[in-house]
Amino acid sequence: MTPAPGGGSRPPRAARLPLRLRRHAPAWAAQRPTWQDAKPALIGGLLKEALARPAGNWFVVGASRDVPADRPLARTVAGHEVVLWRDAEGALVGGPGSCPHLGAPLREGPVRCGTLVCRWHGLALDGTARAGWQPYPAHDDGVLVWVRLDDAGGEDPLPAPLVPPRPATARALAAVHVAAGTCEPEDVVANRLDPWHGAWFHPYSFVDLTVVSVPDARSADPDDGLVVDVAFKVAGRLVVPVRAVFTAPGPRTVVMRITEGEGAGSVVETHATPLGTDARGRPRTAVVEAVVAVSDRPGFALARRAAPVVRPLMRAASGRLWRDDLAYAERRWELRATGRFPG
Repeated sequence: MTPAPGGGSRPPRAARLPLRLRRHAPAWAAQRPTWQDAKPALIGGLLKEALARPAGNWFVVGASRDVPADRPLARTVAGHEVVLWRDAEGALVGGPGSCPHLGAPLREGPVRCGTLVCRWHGLALDGTARAGWQPYPAHDDGVLVWVRLDDAGGEDPLPAPLVPPRPATARALAAVHVAAGTCEPEDVVANRLDPWHGAWFHPYSFVDLTVVSVPDARSADPDDGLVVDVAFKVAGRLVVPVRAVFTAPGPRTVVMRITEGEGAGSVVETHATPLGTDARGRPRTAVVEAVVAVSDRPGFALARRAAPVVRPLMRAASGRLWRDDLAYAERRWELRATGRFPG
């Protein structure tokens, strides 16, 4: 790790109350500029290292909760129509989303006793090869569902995706937000590898952000990340300060892990999944962001029991950030596509 300009003090460890009252609350325009710290070469170097890491041809499709027992989940991934559903034992299965008979959209078919039934002529698929339909490897990690597309990935395939370490689901509260924009996965990853923009671009959520250290340029360790001190804004001058580490374990994934302060151990996984191109030939990318929160506080057990109410609030918070950050990623792609990107 290399100390970053600007230093920064360590956030307090989780105390009896997570909230802090900011004594000094400068106006947005009066905070310390970060543009000199957010060096394009540094961000570009981190991005290049991330893009070179293997993914084994695995792509995140969506949330595990979005694949119930009675209906499929369908997405276009890297230009491939994909459909996922659960077999009679609840295991995830998947394959092409077009019926091999006459091309009907399998996304419209119901699932009966683990079998996906085409609505056009009743072709029943149980996840094994049939009538020219060949399954894709699929994986459910308990929070997200993945599909392996060897033609699209072009890498040596891996038997399972490289799921980042995260808290055990039995003691965590997880929520997944999905959005899409006109950009490529690298633009989403570059956004997440630029934490310096947080307090400037998202003042409604983040204040007092300082990048404490950056990865050593000579390190190829994917666990060597950007260390950031930041306070999550609650209301007025009330904040929750934490220390977090940003890492990019794969070419389409950035993970933020809280290491100190309230919610230590919680993670935010941001996955960028290529969808294909729109009618104008522009790339479309889905952002699938999983927030997996944990806390040792007694009140967290109540939050977990109230998950049906809390999850929509968590998704709304992610959605607000990504309305801004997708604009950031889309702008970056536009500049690259027209040869106007700085550097």
